Amino acid sequence: MLKIKTLNQFYGGSHTLWDVDLVVPPGSRMCLMGRNGMGKTTLLKCIMGLHPASSGSIEFDGGELLKHPAEQRAKLGIGYVPQGREIFSHLTVEENLRVGLGVRKGGPRTIPSRIFDLFPVLKKMLNRRGGDLSGGQQQQLAIGRALVLEPKLLILDEPTEGIQPNIVHEIGDIILRLNQEEGLTVLLVEQKLPFARRVASEFCILDKGRRVAAGPIADLTDDVVHAHLSV
Repeated sequence: MLKIKTLNQFYGGSHTLWDVDLVVPPGSRMCLMGRNGMGKTTLLKCIMGLHPASSGSIEFDGGELLKHPAEQRAKLGIGYVPQGREIFSHLTVEENLRVGLGVRKGGPRTIPSRIFDLFPVLKKMLNRRGGDLSGGQQQQLAIGRALVLEPKLLILDEPTEGIQPNIVHEIGDIILRLNQEEGLTVLLVEQKLPFARRVASEFCILDKGRRVAAGPIADLTDDVVHAHLSV
């Protein structure tokens, strides 16, 4: 599904990603982990074309992704939920969801009913402004907006950040449901170990922009956590 090979990225004079290799198999739930400032969000932004890659390759669904500008990558089948959600606070819930429809390559121009099956609260709040929603509701809206695209790959950057525990659990349930029932491939950045261990099938850890550990989630032992994630 997604293959990243020897990816390097510079931010100003800083070398932020160093020969990163990452494979996200179809149908997997890959969790990208690491301490703060280690390159996780930078890697996601390189995938989405929001940061330029200096060298290497990113293949998605058999094609080279780096040749496509950022505005085309969502149309290839990638749904992206950025850190901080970045919903349009002055638009209504319905208008936020319809923004996603405008990016779709084809298909119906109406909001898929499954969005409201997954997030019933959004149906109740269609006419509410995004900025009036709670943090958890905004995260559900951001995920719903990405799913409107009907993506093959869903990328989530810290989906549980600043969210109340009950909504965190719901988001975990939804990720598992989308993956197990619909075969959606998921790549997420996550700091919460219990959530990562519950939701992910595989993990990859970055340290100072380098991949230092990876494998099935069962291999994320306490020793690995102590070596690469403990503060």
